[in-house]
Amino acid sequence: MTNYLSAEQILDADDLAIEDVPVPEWGGTVRVKGMSGTERDRFEAGFVGNDMKQLPKDKALEYYRARIAAACLVDQAGNKMFRSVGEIKRLSDKNAEALQRVVDVANRLSGLSQEDVEELTGNSDAAPSGSSTSGSPDTSDTPSPSSSAGSARASSRSGKQSNG
Repeated sequence: MTNYLSAEQILDADDLAIEDVPVPEWGGTVRVKGMSGTERDRFEAGFVGNDMKQLPKDKALEYYRARIAAACLVDQAGNKMFRSVGEIKRLSDKNAEALQRVVDVANRLSGLSQEDVEELTGNSDAAPSGSSTSGSPDTSDTPSPSSSAGSARASSRSGKQSNG
């Protein structure tokens, strides 16, 4: 027999995945938290201009990786670590391989597939090579795209963090 959930059960579920990611280039480990539905909506809205059309490719890729990382990097208490445009710009200057490692986890935990990323960035030929959009969306509410949601989501629920 199927066990159907109530609205209360759904709303009370602790379903945002968290994963610890070793980043030796930065001298330690960071904590990445998947986006909520609202955070992902806000992140994706950053790829649309005031005219409701997709931003040009160069603007969509500007600070792309740093925006995703900033949207999903949290401290031990689960608070966003990077909130300002200046911090995102500084984060974009960090080692690309290290930043990509964080982005890959953020995308997976947030359910963003490669196809989602390509649609957002207007880059269907290759993976994103820049950063994010031109505007300065509130990164405390703005998360990331790229990998696909996978089996790691179930094993990395907030109570079960993995170390790599």
